[in-house]
Amino acid sequence: MRKRLISLLASVFILVSCSPAPATANPVSLATPTPGPTATPASMPCTLLHFPVTPEAALGAAFESRGHVSGPADAPVTIIVFSDYQCLPCAFLAASLRQIRLTHPNDVRLIYLHAPQANFDKDKLAIQAVEAADLQGKFWEMHDLLFEKQAEWSTLPPADFEAWAMAQAAGLAMDAARFQSDFEGPLVADHLQQAIQSTAGDRPFAPPLLFVNSASRYTALADFASLDTVVRMDALTARQFSACPPESIDPLKQYIVTLHTAKGDVVLQLYPEKTPQAVNNFVFLARSGWYDGITFYRVLPENRVMTGDPSETGLGNPGYLFKTEFATGLSFDQPGMLAMDNDGPDTNGSRFFITLGSNAQWNEQYTIVGQVLSGLDILSALTARDPQPGIYLPPGDELISVTIEER
Repeated sequence: MRKRLISLLASVFILVSCSPAPATANPVSLATPTPGPTATPASMPCTLLHFPVTPEAALGAAFESRGHVSGPADAPVTIIVFSDYQCLPCAFLAASLRQIRLTHPNDVRLIYLHAPQANFDKDKLAIQAVEAADLQGKFWEMHDLLFEKQAEWSTLPPADFEAWAMAQAAGLAMDAARFQSDFEGPLVADHLQQAIQSTAGDRPFAPPLLFVNSASRYTALADFASLDTVVRMDALTARQFSACPPESIDPLKQYIVTLHTAKGDVVLQLYPEKTPQAVNNFVFLARSGWYDGITFYRVLPENRVMTGDPSETGLGNPGYLFKTEFATGLSFDQPGMLAMDNDGPDTNGSRFFITLGSNAQWNEQYTIVGQVLSGLDILSALTARDPQPGIYLPPGDELISVTIEER
């Protein structure tokens, strides 16, 4: 999965559209389903992809007692980092990991381990500072500050570091007298010695050393945008399905969808008699809550809006893929067509888009699932958003929930 993710990150899969027709908010009349077969198999055919990415329990347990931990023990993503406060690349990584902690407080457990290096003159003093701060419950505050102000203290003479650290402790609302006592005390000295001995027992390496949900070293890009995508994709596995969706729709009935968005409701009609597998999948995912509380991760004005991926990366899937369906009489000849997004033939999953214009090039590429009855004006008002690999954007407009009415 990781190799596929990196490959996908390296490509831009946005399709260039022709000049679209203007969107309209006019309601569309309900279509009457044509008779079809009523007998259905127990589940729709699909290709299962669900390979759970679980934290390396033994790896986490081995290092948790040696390091400092942020995040819940049952987080779907475990990140382990060996780092040094005076190392320049470590400061870059620390900035990325700090943003990861803030962005994913419930999805990530970060384990930080000291890796002091012989060629630095104040990294051991920095360890004393964070360990003294830890005794007052301020480890992560001092940890972040040391990396943020690395350029400020790394040029100081070692003899001046303690006074500098005490001033920072006071600024973090710590008891300065206690901080000084602990900084020079036996407990912090013992923690420092443990860090030195622990690193000495490992093979020599240059920090930072990073592991993300694996016993293998993480060697891909470590900027926040790249790590954020990796975390989101790994966290998504906790929600993915390990079986194909059950066949639960009746092609003789009508299915009306309401997308409850942050900017209003959008109502659509599905086409169970024309593209039954795609409709069955959409209904299953909507009723399972898969689409609840996610965002419109890509909004291209007068082109289309895209959602359906809880990872919000545009790369996620529900743990399975199913075939592409094409139906006579359905085409992308007007705004408001609901269709499954894909990464190629027969790779439908959960991602979907709604057109804001027409584009004949899509007719032989995507399965049409339904059509907007009302709310095109809501879709046209969504915030424009065009994410690119390696670039982080704040979340888009929220898709609060999806309800399905069977008539």
